[in-house]
Amino acid sequence: MKFERSAGILLHPTSLPGKFGIGDIGKEAYNFVDFLDHSGQKLWQVFPLGPTGYGDSPYQCFSAFAGNPLLVSPEKLQEDGFLIQADLRHIPKFDPSTIDFGEIIEYKKSLLKKAYNHFKENSNGFEKQFDKFCNSHKDWLDDFALFMAAKEHHGGGLWTWWDKDLVLRKETALKKWREKLPDEIRYHKFVQFQFFKQWKELKDYTNKKGIKIIGDMPIFIAYDSADLWANKHLFTVDEKGKLLTVAGVPPDYFSKTGQLWGNPLYKWKEMEKDDFRWWRKRFSSLLQVVDIVRIDHFRGFEAYWEIPGDAPTAVKGKWVKAPGEKLFNT
Repeated sequence: MKFERSAGILLHPTSLPGKFGIGDIGKEAYNFVDFLDHSGQKLWQVFPLGPTGYGDSPYQCFSAFAGNPLLVSPEKLQEDGFLIQADLRHIPKFDPSTIDFGEIIEYKKSLLKKAYNHFKENSNGFEKQFDKFCNSHKDWLDDFALFMAAKEHHGGGLWTWWDKDLVLRKETALKKWREKLPDEIRYHKFVQFQFFKQWKELKDYTNKKGIKIIGDMPIFIAYDSADLWANKHLFTVDEKGKLLTVAGVPPDYFSKTGQLWGNPLYKWKEMEKDDFRWWRKRFSSLLQVVDIVRIDHFRGFEAYWEIPGDAPTAVKGKWVKAPGEKLFNT
């Protein structure tokens, strides 16, 4: 793809103004697109849009495929009939300059639960769209929804702390927990349905203004993620989730001990057996959400710094070759 010379702005949706304690993809996002248009900007760059884990970093998400529930607009939910005016009457007085994630997560979750309960009572004609969404995204959505439901059931703890058979993903355990938490699982699917519906509407509006969205893809996934739990055979962990090797960068001028990121590394030879299917799905999924993809730490596709899983620093790592062009030619 050849790019024309263009100007744009990097702004994550969470940084948009708004009365719900954090920026979302509702009214203020559309206002920002209008601002870009009036300013002659042609690009809007965002950070990863996934559901953030502990530390609230968009580069450490519970899923490489899912959207962040905090970005779902309560006002858009009201427009679609999943919230009523009374639900938005008593909004806490959030600090307009900083985000208190702990407070906001609980508040937003309460609104999303209310929206889901309204959906159960009356789908407002969205039932078929919801079913279609679930079917189209089942490759990652089924595991993600179960992962989040199980995580909440276990008090938010790491997946390695769960019921042993669930950690190992034994078929009997997967069946048992799906039957045990059906409503919780469906709730998480509903939230994802709303995120992708709202984002598509925003993206369509943005593109009609002649503006393209640049998305961001971290090369590595988070340890505490549905991706790792559901695909342990593709990463450098044992069946119980113990890290064998982790990602980072070597010592340099800025740090004598390097950087120990702690992300699981890929078993590239295993991934190559099915022509990098997991990666092809990941790129395909992201390119449905954005127009252009920026890959964070692209250098890692040529070679990456491999560190022993129990190492206290990145000093004892080594460079290991990655598939490079072979991946991008599949």
